[in-house]
Amino acid sequence: MKLLLKRDQKSGLIGKITFTLAVRAELTDNEKSNIKKYKLGDAVLYERTPQPDKGNGGFREVASLLAHRMMTLSVSVNDLSDGKKIDCKDIVEMLAVEDQIKEAAQTFKTVLEAAASFGGEEVIELK
Repeated sequence: MKLLLKRDQKSGLIGKITFTLAVRAELTDNEKSNIKKYKLGDAVLYERTPQPDKGNGGFREVASLLAHRMMTLSVSVNDLSDGKKIDCKDIVEMLAVEDQIKEAAQTFKTVLEAAASFGGEEVIELK
């Protein structure tokens, strides 16, 4: 598995810059087969869930809930294999998301390596 990352930025309506991280995994046929075999496609690798503002009812609370729903982000195995774009408010957030996705992808690669070894024998040379 190879993890492909692309950083970008775009300007908004009022001159605000949004930073975008595009992530995609390049999977081998064997890895794709194991994802399908073990039904790992919906497994969540990364999730960002901000806390909603607790308003005192009315419009502010509804707006807060809508914003919360829009800010919630998850990246599944299927997302990683199909590719996904993640919008971030600043560079620091983008780098943090990037690090967390790299770590999650590394852990998932270990899962795929374990899945590939079922039914076989693994030899580990100890020093």
